[in-house]
Amino acid sequence: MVLLLHGGGQNRHAWATTARRLHAHGYTVIAYDTRGHGDSDWDPSGQYDVEKFVADLLSVREHVGTESPPALVGASLGGLTILATHLLAPAGLWAAVILVDITPRMEFHGARRIVSFMAAHPDGFGTLTDAADIIAEYNPRRPRPENLDGLHKVLRQRSDGRWVWRWDPAFISSNFDVLQGELMTDTEEFEAISGFLAEGARRITAPTLLVRGALSDVVSEETVNEFLELVPHAETTDVTGTGHMVAGDDNDAFTSAVTDFLDRRVFL
Repeated sequence: MVLLLHGGGQNRHAWATTARRLHAHGYTVIAYDTRGHGDSDWDPSGQYDVEKFVADLLSVREHVGTESPPALVGASLGGLTILATHLLAPAGLWAAVILVDITPRMEFHGARRIVSFMAAHPDGFGTLTDAADIIAEYNPRRPRPENLDGLHKVLRQRSDGRWVWRWDPAFISSNFDVLQGELMTDTEEFEAISGFLAEGARRITAPTLLVRGALSDVVSEETVNEFLELVPHAETTDVTGTGHMVAGDDNDAFTSAVTDFLDRRVFL
């Protein structure tokens, strides 16, 4: 079994192609919407602490049961959740750990760019075309789709006709002040978070793969090397021509890297 954890601002649909290919390869696959994202409930307190994401992952793990531990694949926020989980739960719960363009220490400017994009349109978009233009500007590596129906998976239409993201805006406002406004140049809290996640990485015992987008501004060669010092048994691979959203930029190469690793190191 493989559990797929999406990134911040995404939802389970981000894994649709990967999930189909993993299933066709013989794996049981589960992708779920993180709290405050997709079709999952918004947190009533408006607080999205990492401990809550960890608790949700552990609840999913308990619900699926299985005699054999599942493998974890986490992109961005999903990967951060995996790292934090290793501080709060036994490492033996998992058959493998695959982190997708995320390391305990991220490059500050890259993380800031993501959060700035997510926080930039709190009132949404007038049309799907407007949204598509903004998304294409943010990620020019992907061709702008001619058919915009796919945007319904990441946007919902309010009663006033405007299109807004399918995630709780409080997810950003409650967690990423260090990357916004006047605090965007203050890295003290950012470094404290990195130290917390580094301790989680040290506790990983399962076979581990770090998949990096070769053009990523979030994970650099330097942060990869730091990760390997924390998890010496880990393997790493770069996916050419991709940025932070590796699976969406080149799903063929990404899924091939994942299946090769799982076949070779885990589900022999």
